[in-house]
Parts: sequence; C-alpha cells; structure tokens
Amino acid sequence: MRDLEQKEADSLAGQLLVSLPQLHDPNFSRTVVLVSVHSGSDGALGVILNRPTGTTIGEEHPQFDLSKLGKIPVYEGGPVAKDQFVLAAWRWPSEHHSFELYFGASEEKMEELIERYDDLETRCFMGHSGWSPRQLEREIEQFAWLTSQMRFDLLREHDGVDLWKNLTLEINPDLRIEVDSPDDPTLN
Repeated sequence: MRDLEQKEADSLAGQLLVSLPQLHDPNFSRTVVLVSVHSGSDGALGVILNRPTGTTIGEEHPQFDLSKLGKIPVYEGGPVAKDQFVLAAWRWPSEHHSFELYFGASEEKMEELIERYDDLETRCFMGHSGWSPRQLEREIEQFAWLTSQMRFDLLREHDGVDLWKNLTLEINPDLRIEVDSPDDPTLN
C-alpha cells in the first residue's frame, strides 16, 4: 500500500514539463507541456501549451464557427493523433489557491464551463503528447525536461517560445546562454 501512495504522490499530472535547450527533438524543442495524466505504470499524456496555430476552432472546424466554442484558440498539442482535437480549460479560483483543470472536456461540458465562469482559460489542442510507462521518468533523468508547477501569471503574460524562455530561466537562470542562443547557431 505504501508503494502505491508514493507512486501517486510522484505523479506529474497537473504539472508543466519544460524542455531543456539540449532537447533537439523537433516535436518538443522549446516547448512547455501540460501533463494531464501520469503514472509510472501507465505512462503520461499531455499537450504542448506554447505552439499556437493562430487560428480558432471555428476557423479549423466550421461547424463550431457560430457556437460558444468558435473563438477558442487552437494550439498544436503534440505529435500523436494530430487529426483529433482535445478541448481543455482551466481556472484559478482565488478562494482555493489552486487551479481547476478540465482536460478532454466534451463540447457540451466546454459550453457549460464557458457559460458558468468568466475567468476560464480555454484552448483546443490538435493532437497530444504521450509517453509509455516509465518513458517520461527516464527522459527527466536524462535531462530532457525540467518540471514546474502550473503558472497562472506566466500563462497569462506569455505564449510561444517566450513562455518557454521565461519558465526555463525562472527554474534555472544558469541556462541563459543556451536559452538565448538561436535555433541555428550558424545564423548568429
């Protein structure tokens, strides 16, 4: 029983993965991933938070254009199932000092949440990111990722590579040279 409790305590669900500058996999280079599900025995699932497509769900899927969902921004969620979308929303109710995450919400649930909360952040992710059992733990041990608590202030103020840079430097300011270097050093 104690081992199960420890595994649950070590879950990264609800946390952010911040790719380290040396992670050159084009799927995850300079990304911030929200982990929605994680366990050592089942693996992990998440979405990339900082790759906006510049479109809305109404533009991508015309059947939503006139609905409450139509203006939700679309992000590239990851390399898995890019032809499917995942609806997600979160909010930080000040009275709780924590955040509420709605991941994989149905269209009906998302409309209900939009109607109910003025402070709701909504996103549509095309595809998702996934790791097999213990794969994410191995990648963290190999210094591919930093971890962080969900950050309301940074998510509101930054997007794209700027979000990645700010989170990386907040976690480890010693990475400034690597963070500020261009993707292609020959262009420097």
